[in-house]
Amino acid sequence: MLQFSVLEQDRNIFHFMTTRHGGIGQGAYASFNLGEFVEDEPLVWQTNRQLLCDHLAIPVDRLFVPYQTHETHIFEIDDSFLSLPGEEQKNRLYGVDALVTTVPGVCIAITTADCVPLLLYAPDKKVVASIHAGWRGTVEDIAGKIVDYLVKTFQCDPGQILAGIGAAISPGHFEVGDEVVAAFESIITDYPFVCFHNELTGKYHLDLMTINRCLLMKKGVPEKHIEQIAACTYSNPADFFSARRDGLRSGRMLTGILLKE
Repeated sequence: MLQFSVLEQDRNIFHFMTTRHGGIGQGAYASFNLGEFVEDEPLVWQTNRQLLCDHLAIPVDRLFVPYQTHETHIFEIDDSFLSLPGEEQKNRLYGVDALVTTVPGVCIAITTADCVPLLLYAPDKKVVASIHAGWRGTVEDIAGKIVDYLVKTFQCDPGQILAGIGAAISPGHFEVGDEVVAAFESIITDYPFVCFHNELTGKYHLDLMTINRCLLMKKGVPEKHIEQIAACTYSNPADFFSARRDGLRSGRMLTGILLKE
């Protein structure tokens, strides 16, 4: 598993980003697919999640992974949610792309296979968040919205927030059409270095990881508090799943965080 030094220094939390290694999967899903909503055998991803939870020393029913829809819906895992039956919990996590919790011993995680995973920790209020930022979530500023949520709901100080940006597709491999560039127009105006045009292919490329870093900083998260894993999911097939590279038959990594008991 991968970790961020900016988060690792705080002993009140544990966090991670998984790779392809360490599970029981085969073929396109070898070996540590943790995504439920792909075409892998249920027993495989369930076993892999159990292996993960054993490492985290938590029950598997304390690992929460939403059904993501590339939007900006934020959901808090609190005591009232934890009291619900499992099926109702699953229903409430449909269409969620960011999770927040203040409950110790609960791991909140999101799945990715090229999109940008982000973890936030507000040490002043002991709040953690996990965020899935594809291009649609990024252009709608899901990173900034989660900071606003932490400030409004928990009175967190943005200047104290620590953030990790996990491995994602690199700009060199993230070709986009004119309509996507148009959607990012205002962001590109503010940060022109996040977009470039390849004269040989005629394609535009976006740097989603840097955009999310800029959006966090715009909300007051200090640059020195943000760490980014310098790895491309697309160009590292041995270590990462990639939906753009592998198509529908792609597994998913998990990026998660929990407050220690």
